[in-house]
Amino acid sequence: MELRLDLGERQRVEFTCGCCKAPVERTWSGVYRGEAMHAVYFANCYHHTGQPHDTWLDVILGSFQQPYLDHVTFGCRVGPTDGDPTPGATLVDACMDGSGTSPMHGLVMTREQGLAHFRLTEFWQIVDLVLEQDPTVRQHLYQT
Repeated sequence: MELRLDLGERQRVEFTCGCCKAPVERTWSGVYRGEAMHAVYFANCYHHTGQPHDTWLDVILGSFQQPYLDHVTFGCRVGPTDGDPTPGATLVDACMDGSGTSPMHGLVMTREQGLAHFRLTEFWQIVDLVLEQDPTVRQHLYQT
């Protein structure tokens, strides 16, 4: 069954970056497989002063049934890489902004844990979906 974002429930806020006072756009929404929630993503789009635009994504995968024992959180950075101005995605420690304290996050994975996890392919499918369909992320990475 195909994955889909619920753009009708998508949330967006702006705040100021603590390190350089540049604006940050944060967007999040549920990801569904059929009628069931399959994941939630959080995307922070940074406009750091003097640096290329990048987006840091955290994705929580699980059943969304308490007590969230099957939940795992992956993280990645999407942005220019060495020598290539087009955005590329790199797996990173999840919730590097300190947001992973809720029981809903489940296991907040390091990069090394994520690389070995059996749900890594699902994570990358959701990253692709967010990059294609979230209008804030698309504009930030591809139209700036």
